[in-house]
Amino acid sequence: MAVDLHVHTTASDGSATPEEVVKQALHLGLEAVAITDHDTIEGIEPAIDAARPAGLEVIPGVELSTVHRDRQVHILGYLVDLHEPDFLAQLTFLRSTRLERISKMVQKLREMGFAVTMGQVLAISGGGSVGRPHVARALIELGLVRTIADAFEKYIGKGCPAYVPRFKYAPAMAVRMIRAAGGVPVLAHPGLSNCCDLLPGLVAEGLLGLEAYYPGHTWELTAYYCRRARDMGLFVTGGSDYHGPGHKDGGRLGAVTVPYAVVEEIKKCGKRVVPGGRNEKSGAD
Repeated sequence: MAVDLHVHTTASDGSATPEEVVKQALHLGLEAVAITDHDTIEGIEPAIDAARPAGLEVIPGVELSTVHRDRQVHILGYLVDLHEPDFLAQLTFLRSTRLERISKMVQKLREMGFAVTMGQVLAISGGGSVGRPHVARALIELGLVRTIADAFEKYIGKGCPAYVPRFKYAPAMAVRMIRAAGGVPVLAHPGLSNCCDLLPGLVAEGLLGLEAYYPGHTWELTAYYCRRARDMGLFVTGGSDYHGPGHKDGGRLGAVTVPYAVVEEIKKCGKRVVPGGRNEKSGAD
């Protein structure tokens, strides 16, 4: 049975609600999906509630956004404790940094003569974790660009007039956060950030998995990441990085799946996780 372990909703920068994701997953015959919104867990419980009557399994997850030497590195966390106070406080802090960043971008756009407002951007985000795609959609609504890609290329991408750097959370910190919340950390889509050089350090911090199967990975890259995972004692995951219809990131829901055995491996790792602990193989106390 197939599962998709990388899915976004309107709780962050996806365009499909948690309920819509569940409906699509059922239509596709998926056995399970992981809700992995950026820096928020707010889409998980609505998805679980929607999936329960139909018997679809929803894996609680999150995708933490980090930066290492100007490279964006994303860390997936599965089976995190949705009620762990310190973890929730960290997510609240990340949400505040996102809000501050987007507010500065909107101000830059207004100084350029564009009529975009923060209220408009927040309305588009629907109360979820606000990000640049929501700014892009505001620019589309105003007729200033045709697509999200246009907005990034002309105005809000790195090096563009309205770009504001993100808060630089380190990848190792994200791994520690997930472990402290009882979760299972996985390095997301390493091919997008070319970050395999970080693996030894992240494994020492408690990284447990590597997302080898991903829409942007060639077969050669996938095979390479599977070998790296095996050599470093990591399990392999995969998913579509679905963001909803018309979104430039990721693929369609279920475009990349893995067997249910991967979910079982995640659960097995989750049972062994000591909150805050590092991997035994690293030799750390």
